[in-house]
Amino acid sequence: MISLISTSKAQRKIADHVRDRRLVMELTQDGLSQRSGVPLATLRKFEQKGIISLESLLKILVVVGGLEEIIVALEPDKPTFTSIDDVLKEDNTAYRKRGRRK
Repeated sequence: MISLISTSKAQRKIADHVRDRRLVMELTQDGLSQRSGVPLATLRKFEQKGIISLESLLKILVVVGGLEEIIVALEPDKPTFTSIDDVLKEDNTAYRKRGRRK
């Protein structure tokens, strides 16, 4: 799948959305830092530049909301069937656990 948004733009948008959620909750950066356990300097860097570790982002999302939505958004697509023929044609092999070597 081709993405039309760069990773740096995505980081910036995510940081903006998290900041907006924080402000809607009327939390200061310090308040969010204390509630989430993420250091204030890390939170500031995230809101300014969009740079953060996955673990810290997840801790923040526990407080401001959105953790469940992220998990659901990353679920692999399930095959959709339009007829019984599609079901019968479906290969019942399990999903790959590893990639192929290059």
